[in-house]
Amino acid sequence: MSEQAPKRLNKYISDTGLCSRREADKLIEQNRVTVNNQPPELGTKVGPGDTVKVDGKVVGAVASDKSDRVYIVYNKPIGITCTTERHVKGNIIDAIGHKERIFPVGRLDKPSEGLIILTSDGDIVNKILRAENAHDKEYEVTVNQPISERFVNRMSRGVPILGTVTKPCVVKPTGKNTFTIILTQGLNRQIRRMCEFLGYEVTKLKRTRIMHLELGSLKPGQWRNLTSRELTIMQNAVRSSTKTASKVELRK
Repeated sequence: MSEQAPKRLNKYISDTGLCSRREADKLIEQNRVTVNNQPPELGTKVGPGDTVKVDGKVVGAVASDKSDRVYIVYNKPIGITCTTERHVKGNIIDAIGHKERIFPVGRLDKPSEGLIILTSDGDIVNKILRAENAHDKEYEVTVNQPISERFVNRMSRGVPILGTVTKPCVVKPTGKNTFTIILTQGLNRQIRRMCEFLGYEVTKLKRTRIMHLELGSLKPGQWRNLTSRELTIMQNAVRSSTKTASKVELRK
């Protein structure tokens, strides 16, 4: 898309790093957005000559080559909440204190810790979330009692939660009460619910990897920028997995 080409309003807003495309839709629905000081119509497109405001503040266009975007990985400590709502105590935005407007890709529960991606690129957030079933997320888990072979087998095959059965996953015992699990889906509190169904309680949950991105030596509360190689791999993975997801949708 050339820099002069008009964009859908929700994409224009998300590209600025203010929020994701879904959240932009909500802002539009809540009448918090104007285009040239007028309420936008559904499907409005904006170009270089248009003035977009959110809550009365001008939202400027960004570089078309995404050279000004921020992509970081953060080791979220226990107790930090994955929200951009600044009034929430312990929100992830204040915890990181980045100078740019960034927001998390997906979430990690408040009592959980570990790897999470944050970015100012609203477009890639949308793509990653759409293609979520196409990439791995690895966790280290501790439960309140010794794990059995039956527990490992049931977790691996799939467990009924939230009106569905979880997809098959890789579960490997690492100790008496500990195991690693690799998921390719992201249901709400999935690992905790799976364990609860089998009579176990999660006492510690740490995400160590998303796709090719790993925590490495990052300590809780620390973050780093993605390397150019990591970013290229992520963009290529999202591009291919989004196409796959689209084909699956067509077959349904």
